[in-house]
Amino acid sequence: MPEPRPSLPLVGSLDDPQRARDLARMKRLATGLFLLAAAVFVVCVLLGPERGAWVGYVRATAEASMVGALADWFAVTALFRHPLGLPIPHTAIIPRKKDQIGESLGTFVQENFLTRAVVEEKLGTIDVPGRLGAFLASPGRAERLSGDAAAALSAVTELLRDEDLEPAVAALVQRKLHDTPAAPALARVLELVVDGDRHQEVLSAAMRLLSRFLEENRLVFRAQLGDASPAWVPDWVDDRVFDRAFAGIQRFFDEVGADPRHELRRSYDVRLRAYVEALRTDPGTATRVEALKKELLEHPAVRTWSGSLWSNAKTAVLTAAADPGSELRARVTELVLHGARLLESDPTVRELVQRHSRTIAGYLVERFSGDLADLVSSTVARWDTDETSRRIELQVGRDLQWIRVNGTVVGGLAGLVIYTVAQLIG
Repeated sequence: MPEPRPSLPLVGSLDDPQRARDLARMKRLATGLFLLAAAVFVVCVLLGPERGAWVGYVRATAEASMVGALADWFAVTALFRHPLGLPIPHTAIIPRKKDQIGESLGTFVQENFLTRAVVEEKLGTIDVPGRLGAFLASPGRAERLSGDAAAALSAVTELLRDEDLEPAVAALVQRKLHDTPAAPALARVLELVVDGDRHQEVLSAAMRLLSRFLEENRLVFRAQLGDASPAWVPDWVDDRVFDRAFAGIQRFFDEVGADPRHELRRSYDVRLRAYVEALRTDPGTATRVEALKKELLEHPAVRTWSGSLWSNAKTAVLTAAADPGSELRARVTELVLHGARLLESDPTVRELVQRHSRTIAGYLVERFSGDLADLVSSTVARWDTDETSRRIELQVGRDLQWIRVNGTVVGGLAGLVIYTVAQLIG
């Protein structure tokens, strides 16, 4: 059998001084009225009927008051403890029935409050998007929420071990890259470049770079020509040949760069478009690209890069999250404010949130109402019995003492009426 769970203390202070004083005062009042009725009864017994007919009326009133006071004292006391410590049946009801009371309370809450109809009807009277929007738009709220999100993000990342996640992230990236066909992706990228005429800009930049490279290494190329030229050829011949060839190459680069309709550009465009089509339709081209991708992914530098993705991303995100002036925090703040504006002014968003809030609340109630009822009953079951009785008595005991007061007064009046009727009949 499972071991019994330890008692769960009630939240808050057990002793409420003010309530305790009020309860004690009401007990004194109720007990005082009982003692007063008893004193009057004793006096009437001592006086006897010889003192006059009024003694009988007063005695009957006092006697009935005592009976009413004792009966109601018994009833009130029996709720919380055994009267006079005697184990009388059906007394100490709250300590004895605490668990059943908890179960009944949980069932009552579940059947009368945690129902889809009740929750949806209540939400139908509430401007959910308006309240949510006003909450998010209150001064400083968005900044605080972005800070809370940053703190939550930091807490979550602290719980995650880098030595576990780094290999997992690297493996995920590697697997995703290996599983993704390279040819269609490359074709799409090149197609976007060609459609935007960016490939011609790349060619122009390449022409300029080549021209600058040749100019910066002119002497190197001249020396190479001199080494390759036969020894019997004069240097001035080599100079003239090199100058003409070099000038022709530079002039060609300038022409290609300046003429958007140059034949080289047209041929380059045709060939690039043909290659894009081959990437989409030619299996051989796709196979070669896939092999190149595999070779690239197996390179140690790429493996090192994929392994460091988690650490680099984590460091970057945490640094941005911790900085109140970072772009990340600013974006989150702006996102919260934008959401608040939509909730307050956009009819479509407001209708959507209002409708789905009822649906979600109804689903949650249907899904978890039983769990909440079990929470109520199990929590009450784990409360300490004496502490529970004391707490309930402090909460409602003052009102229950009025039952004793009323029993004393009403009992006396009833006794007077009964005695009067008896006298009239007799």
